[in-house]
Amino acid sequence: MSEKVDLSIIIVSYNTKDFLKKCLESLNSDDEIIVVDNNSSDGSVEMVKRIKTSKTQNIKIIGNKKNLGFAKANNIGLRKSSGRYILFLNPDTIVQKDTLKTMIKFMDENPKVGAATCRVELTNGQLDQACHRGFPTVWNAFCYFSGLEKLFPKSKIFAGFSLSYLPLDKIHEIDSGVGAFLIVRREAGEPLGWFDEDYFWYGEDLDFCYRLKQKGWKIMFVPTTKIIHWKGAASGIKKHSQKISPAKKQTKIKATKASVKVMRIFFDKHYQKKYPRFVYWLVMLGISLLEKIRLSRIR
Repeated sequence: MSEKVDLSIIIVSYNTKDFLKKCLESLNSDDEIIVVDNNSSDGSVEMVKRIKTSKTQNIKIIGNKKNLGFAKANNIGLRKSSGRYILFLNPDTIVQKDTLKTMIKFMDENPKVGAATCRVELTNGQLDQACHRGFPTVWNAFCYFSGLEKLFPKSKIFAGFSLSYLPLDKIHEIDSGVGAFLIVRREAGEPLGWFDEDYFWYGEDLDFCYRLKQKGWKIMFVPTTKIIHWKGAASGIKKHSQKISPAKKQTKIKATKASVKVMRIFFDKHYQKKYPRFVYWLVMLGISLLEKIRLSRIR
């Protein structure tokens, strides 16, 4: 491992060349940047090499020979990193000039914080809800999918998943951030072994934050700075980015199945023993129904 730096940025790419190019151009040239490509077929690796040469950015490129998934690819990148802090960053993001310095300063001043996220904003100006989450307990999930949370967004009882009752303009503790932008203290992540590779696509960030909290670390939401997130560029299953995503139908089906599979994995790992057996089967039934509904909407 090379000499320690303040920040190592890990970006996992999969057929998002144009988005990745914009993301890299928004980053500072003195940060350690590690791009792990999951066997893209759109020339992403070649594009990164050109940027590295033309801008002399501190970029390391790892080209996987097959799509290993988000969790495993990030863990591969981690082994090449040297930063005191690790920033997990999606390729379909634009980082503001002050964001990284602001977040490093916040982490330095708050040693009990294991991970933090800034305001992750969608291109329409709305908050990317995934950066400001509560854990998906059975009650929180029920309120979210039943629509109770939308009816009572300011209720601590009904809005436990989105945490929408908390002030979005102030720094505060949350349960989980999102892997699109998650800065993590190395000393907090290393003992956990970083991301759980049972998760292929989606859910690994939620699981990671859950395990961090179990070890006593805080997860914080820092809205004093922000990034822009197109969201869903690689998967093509998000409504607001479907028209600009290069994802084909096969990729959309795979992403949809993965987005539901993570619910089963997370519940089995963390909640199965906390609820009666009949609750477990009801949850599994609900997840199966959700999968059918989501797959039926793919075009």
